[in-house]
Amino acid sequence: MEQEAVVSRPGSGDGARRWALGVEYDGRGLLGWQRQKDGPSVQGHLESALGFVANHPVELSCAGRTDAGVHATAQVVHFDSPSRRAPGAWVLGGNSRLPDGIAVTWAQAVPEGFHARFSAFGRRYRYVILNRAVRPALDAGRVSWWRRSLDAERMHQAAQAFVGEHDFTSLRAAACQAKSPLRRVHSLCVQRRGALVVLDIHANAFLHHMVRNIAGVLLAVGDGRMDTDWPQRVLAARDRRASGITAPAGGLYFVHVDYPAEFVLPVTAGPVYDGVPGNGAG
Repeated sequence: MEQEAVVSRPGSGDGARRWALGVEYDGRGLLGWQRQKDGPSVQGHLESALGFVANHPVELSCAGRTDAGVHATAQVVHFDSPSRRAPGAWVLGGNSRLPDGIAVTWAQAVPEGFHARFSAFGRRYRYVILNRAVRPALDAGRVSWWRRSLDAERMHQAAQAFVGEHDFTSLRAAACQAKSPLRRVHSLCVQRRGALVVLDIHANAFLHHMVRNIAGVLLAVGDGRMDTDWPQRVLAARDRRASGITAPAGGLYFVHVDYPAEFVLPVTAGPVYDGVPGNGAG
């Protein structure tokens, strides 16, 4: 393991350095981001692995909590440690202690004022739907599946009702703990890519289940059960019961976080589903 020295625990007077890390993970078999007492989580695995590298307990903050079964290609976390380690030590050492479905992709020292969640001013999610009569095998749990034919152009047209600042009460989970239902969606694009229908959404922040509930509304529009004005009526109702289903977690990916340029953090793209083997698009 690459390192400069082994230093004692935080609070020993040595002075802690703040680190930001990029993380990708396959959400299958995990109970989401947040540490859980009754099962495996992304946070639990990462804190254990990084604590081993640091030689002291590590507590992580993340850019956005993800639910059980949700994936990430560009989660960002931060933590403080007085242990003197080179960036590569956090990446290689951490990955040596992580399960195959979780990986640290980069590590960078950041100013003390950086916060993975509160320094972010935007986030992007991608929702991937396999639209064919036959369920997926190789990509089971990595894409959502919808057997009824979907009209992606119709879905895109309807999706524009969600762009802008709105009260998303109708599209938040009952257990959502956010103080305000107001969120600003910067863009929402729906495209067909072979057998896949892909939703890309960019917003300042998201409510609990917001993306999956938006996907549920657009699925009903795309297969013709609801008209293209329905999303406007859903928003106006401000009532979760007026909305559609919560689309499955397996198709959802956390793909990007916006930070001020001053932090100069790496940019990670993905996932890319454009006719590559195993995605059902060929």
